[in-house]
Amino acid sequence: MSKLSAWLSLVRFGHSVFALPFALIGAWLADDGVPPVRLLGLVVLCAVAARTAAMGFNRLVDRELDRANPRTAARELPAGVIRPGPVLLLVIVASLVFVGAAAALNPLCGVLSLPVLLVLLGYSLVKRFSWLAHAVLGLSLALAPLGAWLAVRGDFEGDLHVPLLLAAAVLTWVTGFDLIYACQDEAFDRRARLHSIPARFGVAASLRLSSMLHAATIALLGLVAWRAELGGFFLASVVGAALLLAWQHRLVRPDDLSRVDLAFFTLNGWVSVGLFCGTVLDLAFRSRGAT
Repeated sequence: MSKLSAWLSLVRFGHSVFALPFALIGAWLADDGVPPVRLLGLVVLCAVAARTAAMGFNRLVDRELDRANPRTAARELPAGVIRPGPVLLLVIVASLVFVGAAAALNPLCGVLSLPVLLVLLGYSLVKRFSWLAHAVLGLSLALAPLGAWLAVRGDFEGDLHVPLLLAAAVLTWVTGFDLIYACQDEAFDRRARLHSIPARFGVAASLRLSSMLHAATIALLGLVAWRAELGGFFLASVVGAALLLAWQHRLVRPDDLSRVDLAFFTLNGWVSVGLFCGTVLDLAFRSRGAT
């Protein structure tokens, strides 16, 4: 059990709560209700496998940086709890599972899985040459609702405003909360000559930018509600998300980053789960009203 716990910690399995609910939202909106069970299973498998591959690769290529950073030195690879060889094997297997599950969804998803995988793995290298790494992480998670939409629809036909607006909301949301998380490593990133917005512009500016990005997230979710003709349940979940994001920004200050974990992990998990529940309830009651 301790070994399993170490592997789950390595890939931060619990963080699937960030991207998976938005993938499911994309599937629900594309189907205007509950998608087929087989399709849902494949979407979940794709999301978990893609994230496992991305996190495993991130931990693998960053292991020396993690060893040098006091905040991350206790992670499984730098601490020697898990060896690099098995992690590389995990990345390969998870990548193959992702591509195979995407191909099982439909031919278009199968073809697109390869460039998507390139983005997911490539994120880990961006901070070595660009402070836009936060936005690349946002893009990586934003691809989840788009992929789920295409899994249901099977093509690019029809009105794509809903999935594109949803993806944009995810991009600004993730970029914003990653900026908060990255503030912890401002000093280390400068010493290690790594590129990040906190290292380039400072913590205070990064937190202000994060606030603006999260304001954009709420506006984009409002546009999703309008374009998808969603009602009270979804709008209530958007209000809840706005309150959680506002609380997140009250917890973190330039001179006090002690509550970053609460702001980053707990509150953002509730944002994604709450929006998924709002979507499901809204479409369920709309379907019931139609009958």
